[in-house]
Amino acid sequence: MERLTEREALRLFQAPLEELKAKISPRNHATYIIMRIVSVTNICVADCKYCAFYRKPGDKEGYVLSLGEIFEKTDELIAKGGSLVAMEGGFNPALKIDHYENLFSAMRKRYGDKIEIYGPTAVEVLFIARNSKISLEETLKRLKNSGLRWIPGGGAEILTPEWRKKLSPKKYSVEQYLKVMETAQKMGFGTTATMVIGFGESFEARMEHLQRIRELQDKTNGFASFLCWTYQSQNTELGGPVTPNEDYLRTIAVSRLYLDNIKKIRTSLLTQGVGGIEALLYGADDFDIALEDQVTQKAGVKIEENIVKILTKVQNKGITPVKREPWRIYGSANR
Repeated sequence: MERLTEREALRLFQAPLEELKAKISPRNHATYIIMRIVSVTNICVADCKYCAFYRKPGDKEGYVLSLGEIFEKTDELIAKGGSLVAMEGGFNPALKIDHYENLFSAMRKRYGDKIEIYGPTAVEVLFIARNSKISLEETLKRLKNSGLRWIPGGGAEILTPEWRKKLSPKKYSVEQYLKVMETAQKMGFGTTATMVIGFGESFEARMEHLQRIRELQDKTNGFASFLCWTYQSQNTELGGPVTPNEDYLRTIAVSRLYLDNIKKIRTSLLTQGVGGIEALLYGADDFDIALEDQVTQKAGVKIEENIVKILTKVQNKGITPVKREPWRIYGSANR
């Protein structure tokens, strides 16, 4: 079967939803994981207008979580059947590489393999390197030696020069972002690809993003999954409407068809709620049940914490939810 071309995929972005759905091979099960996104700090100098979460240095609402606070959140997650902690925190100029080394070493010492850790996002790794005055390679090496195995794809937003400048000019260039991912993959880290939609970007911009992800995956086979979610505009300086769930379903379907080299397409229940479950009929085959994410919660998202309720809604779609463990890294990032 020939690969979907960029032009063909662009046409599908404008096709009726039912036509897209008909092109997706039906699935009778979807994997899921129970996790928690722990924002280790809310102090950030990236100044992204679409973010309602961050506080500038010196703000009275700024914080850095202690190890005890992080342990408490992790213990609560484990008690609820969770097995993944995503630990992110923006661009805090007071936190250098040693802070993260101590954090991940302490997590590994306390939990071992009982829990998996998603560490700083690709853009945060770049900031840590610059802030610590060391190279990208040295930063990744030290993070890995402290027990970190995963570098998630957060901070990608829309991977075009135009939208980087519009949305996050302090979050580095498209090329720098992709270099982090490729370098991390070569060093044995697991990585995930992401995209955020709903800023008013064109379908052509989304296609450029997907094309860059597919090209890097052709080269490295290092992305374990692709996750798309939607910009949440409440309480943000940028403001604007939230893109309809139909737009999200369309993007998930095109992503499944175009990203033929990425095994897992994940749907975001965090931003889409029940609409995210609908995406399991449009090509997604994996989802997270997140018990916390301060970034989206500050933007107005209400998290559904009732795990049984979520799984029942998945089953009502004719899909069997299958709990999975986090992907482990044993010498290779390729899953």
